[in-house]
Amino acid sequence: MSEPTGKYSITMPRDIAEAAKARSGPSGLSAYVAAAVARQVERDNLNEVIRVAEAEHGPISDEEIQSLREQLRQARDQQTQGGASAA
Repeated sequence: MSEPTGKYSITMPRDIAEAAKARSGPSGLSAYVAAAVARQVERDNLNEVIRVAEAEHGPISDEEIQSLREQLRQARDQQTQGGASAA
């Protein structure tokens, strides 16, 4: 499960580094920073997918976004209430 690692030197504001160290727990600062960077890479990849999709199909309207959020909320409510059927 573990990927090969490399050692890197980064510079960041001291207050952010201290907050990260305080929250890193037993896995340590390196694991905490690696997880944060992995989340950012995932977001960047998703933004690229959105950019490509919008270039091909046009931007998503606010109404479409609200409709999809409502569908997601309803699906989550059904799962919470045990209303989701098993596949």
